[in-house]
Amino acid sequence: MKIATWNVNSLNVRLPHTLRWLEENQPDILALQELKLDQDKFPQADFANIGYHAAWNGQKTYNGVAILSKQPIDNICTDIPALNEPQKRIIAATINNIRVICAYCVNGESIDSDKFKYKEQWFHALHDYLNNELKQNPATIVLGDFNIAPTDIDVYDPQQWQNKVLCSPQERSWFQQLLDLGLTDSLHYLHPNEAHYTWWDYRMNMFRRKLGLRIDHILISQKLVPTLQQVSVDVATRGWERPSDHAPVIAQFA
Repeated sequence: MKIATWNVNSLNVRLPHTLRWLEENQPDILALQELKLDQDKFPQADFANIGYHAAWNGQKTYNGVAILSKQPIDNICTDIPALNEPQKRIIAATINNIRVICAYCVNGESIDSDKFKYKEQWFHALHDYLNNELKQNPATIVLGDFNIAPTDIDVYDPQQWQNKVLCSPQERSWFQQLLDLGLTDSLHYLHPNEAHYTWWDYRMNMFRRKLGLRIDHILISQKLVPTLQQVSVDVATRGWERPSDHAPVIAQFA
């Protein structure tokens, strides 16, 4: 089983990229973030034409998440029920008895901003939501753009990013609290001492200079850890014409 996550940074712009990537890689499940499409504008037919079911939670201009699957998608839940917010950042579904939760987590802007305070509230709500989901679903995968680089190895220049948004001690503690629920950071689990980046700023030629952050993650429940075989980042997509600033992360399970 191959499961992937990709922040496409506008599905309207990156639909050809997404269809190409699906046909070339044939994942069983692909979670998408930052669709930037209204609910009624989602290109369901394009995915159906290449054999994928779809569930989505759309929003124009910002946000929006989706799950694509070769197998039927059941028990769909959009948003964190207790949060009662307008931003479309969560979609969950059950596929082949696995609970798949796609998240586009709050960025936070800067650590002294109101958006950072909102990020803290949002992560606390996510923690409680996942705690409940894990109690009900022993086989759970939480994947997406978390907007947190968990450790210094996930940052091209830890000193430069020290105490900045995406890399602050506060955010890393929120990420650790998710792991403490019984989740495992799949890429770090298999490659604990290797630097892998998933996002490169469009500015200052950061991708060509290999200056990135790892902020896109696939977290798995303990029941799935023994079946985990491989995790990788498809860096090549970041070099495509008009690319997303993120690259797909792929996990392979037995």
